[in-house]
Amino acid sequence: MSATEQTSNVARKRGDWMRPVDDPILEHMRDEGNLTPQAISNLGVCTRSHASMRLSALSRVGFVERVADTQGLYRLTDDGRAYLDEELDAAELDPVE
Repeated sequence: MSATEQTSNVARKRGDWMRPVDDPILEHMRDEGNLTPQAISNLGVCTRSHASMRLSALSRVGFVERVADTQGLYRLTDDGRAYLDEELDAAELDPVE
C-alpha cells in the first residue's frame, strides 16, 4: 500500500521505503539539473550526509543515477521524471539493498 504525497498540488504514489525529503530532492534535480549531495544541502533541502544517503536509495530504484567519472554527481532518470509526473507508482518498486 502506498501513501500519497501532496506536493505543489501534485498527488504522487509514494513507496513505503520513501522519506519526505525524497520529493524535494527529485524536484530540485528536475529544476536545477545534475546535483551533488553538497549542492542539495546548499539548496536547504537537508544535510549533505542525509542527501547522500537518500540519493543512494533513490539510485537503487532507478530514480537517479551517478554521472560517470564524476564523484558524487547525480542526475534524474526517466523513471525519476515519470514518478514526478505521476506516471510511475513508487509503491511498486523495491529498493535493492
